[in-house]
Amino acid sequence: MNLLDNVAIELPSWAFGNSGTRFKVFGTPGTPRTVEEKIADAATVHRFTGMAPTVALHIPWDRVDDYTALAAYAADHGVALGTINSNTFQDDDYKFGSLTHVDETVRKKAIDHHLACIEIMNQTGSQDLKIWLADGTNYPGQGDIRGRQDRLAESLAAIYQHIGEGQRMVLEYKFFEPAMYMTDVPDWGTSYAQVSALGDRAKVCLDTGHHAPGTNIEFIVAQLLRLGKLGSFDFNSRFYADDDLIVGAADPFQLFRIMFEVIRGGGLGKDSDLALMLDQCHNVEAKIPGQIRSVLNVAEMTARAQLVDADALTAAQEAGDVLGANEIFMDAFYTDVRPAMAQWRADRGLPENPMRAFAESGYQDTVVAERVGGTQSSWGA
Repeated sequence: MNLLDNVAIELPSWAFGNSGTRFKVFGTPGTPRTVEEKIADAATVHRFTGMAPTVALHIPWDRVDDYTALAAYAADHGVALGTINSNTFQDDDYKFGSLTHVDETVRKKAIDHHLACIEIMNQTGSQDLKIWLADGTNYPGQGDIRGRQDRLAESLAAIYQHIGEGQRMVLEYKFFEPAMYMTDVPDWGTSYAQVSALGDRAKVCLDTGHHAPGTNIEFIVAQLLRLGKLGSFDFNSRFYADDDLIVGAADPFQLFRIMFEVIRGGGLGKDSDLALMLDQCHNVEAKIPGQIRSVLNVAEMTARAQLVDADALTAAQEAGDVLGANEIFMDAFYTDVRPAMAQWRADRGLPENPMRAFAESGYQDTVVAERVGGTQSSWGA
C-alpha cells in the first residue's frame, strides 16, 4: 500500500494572510481580505496537490456570523473546515496569563472563549480544538509555578467536559516566547501530563518549530505515538527560534526522520486519527506556492521514509550492525522520489509538477486584479 494515499495535510487560514516579524508585516498584492478568500486560496493548493483537503480556522481572526454557511462555502470549493484554533494571547486581559491567570474572572473569560470555539466546531463539523497558550512569566519569582499548573489543569478540565464524542482537544507546547523565563506548557512532557489527566479525547499537538536546538524531535514523535497521545502536528522549519518557515527548508533530514517514526508508529494507517497540519508564515515569499511547496516537502519525505527496508533494518539493528543499519536508513533518504511522485500525481489526474502548474494557471494574476480595496488579512484579522 502506498501510504501517500493516506496523507492529508491541513492548511492554516492565516498562512494566506500577511505576516512578518516583530518589526514589520509586509503586504502583498492579492492577499485575501476575508476568510472566504483565504479558503479559496487554500482550495487552490488542494486542487494542485490533492493532499490538502481541510482548512484550519483561527478564532477570532476568522470569525463570521454563520459558520454553517462558511462550511458550505468551503465544500463548494472542494475542501472542508478543520481544526479550530483558539486565541488567548492578544487581549489586554491576558497580559499575565489566560487559563493560568490568578484572577478567576480572567480565567473564566478564557474558558468561555474555548467553549465558544467548541460551538463553532459543532457548526462546522470540525474534529479538533487546538489550544496554544502564551501563558508564562519573564522573571524568577514573578509567578507561582506550581499554582499556575494547578489553575491550568482546572481550566483545561472545565473546557474538556464540553468536548463531544467525535471531537478532540489538542494541547500545543512551546519552550519559550513570549514568556522568557518560564512557559506554562513548555514541553511535550507537560502537555502529556495535562492531557493524560483529562481523558482519551485529549492529546498533544507537536509543533516542529517549538523545540530547543538539538532536540531529538523524532524521539518525541515515537514516544507520543507509543503512548497513544500524539494528536496532531504543526509542521514548519526553524533555524534559530520559532521561525515558522516552510517545512523541510531548514533540515530535510529531520523531516525524513520524523516521517519515518510516524510510519513506524502507525500514524499513517487507515485507522489513525493523527492530524498533519502546516503552521507557517510566508513573510517574503508568495503565499500560495509557499503552501504548495510545503505540502510537496512533507509528501516527498513521506515517500522517502516509506522506502526504508524495515525488515533489513530490524535485522541489522538486532545484529548490532551499526553501519549497516545506518546505511539502510540513509539509502532511503538519498533516493530521488520525485519521478515516482510525479507519476503518482499523474495517475490521480493531478499535475505532475504542481508548482509549475500553479504558476501557469494565472490564478495569482486573477486574485491580484480582483482583490483591490478593502483590508488585507493579517495577524489579528
